[in-house]
Amino acid sequence: MTSEIIYEGNLRTSAIHLYSGTTIETDAPLDNQGMAQRFSPTDLMATSLGNCMMTIMGIKARDMQIDLKGTKIEIQKHMKADPRRVGGIDVIFHLPKHLNLEEKEKTILERAAITCPVAKSIHPDIEMNVSFNW
Repeated sequence: MTSEIIYEGNLRTSAIHLYSGTTIETDAPLDNQGMAQRFSPTDLMATSLGNCMMTIMGIKARDMQIDLKGTKIEIQKHMKADPRRVGGIDVIFHLPKHLNLEEKEKTILERAAITCPVAKSIHPDIEMNVSFNW
C-alpha cells in the first residue's frame, strides 16, 4: 500500500505515506465549502504534475551533469463546472539564469519533463499549458 487517509472532519483529510511516515493534510477550497487552510485535493493533483515534471527533468539533468538546483515552477489550476473538475493546468518553469545550455540540451530536458508519468496519466480533456523560461 502507498498511503492511508483519515477523514478528520470539517472537510479535512490527513494522509500518511506508509513508507516514510510523512503526512499531507487537505482542506476543501473556499469555493467548495472549505476553509482553504491546506492544499485541496485538486491543488495536489495540479501540484503533482509540476513535482513529477521536475523530478523526471532532474533525473535527466543529473545524467547530463547539469545542475537545475534553484529551478522554480509556478502552477495555476483552472476549474470547470458541470461537473466540477480540473479543466486546465498551467506549468511555468523558471530555470536558473546561470545555465548556458545549448538548444539541444534544453530540448532534451523539456521533453523529459513533459513525458513524466503524471503528465501521461492526466486525462486528455485537461488542458496542460507548459512553458520554460530559460
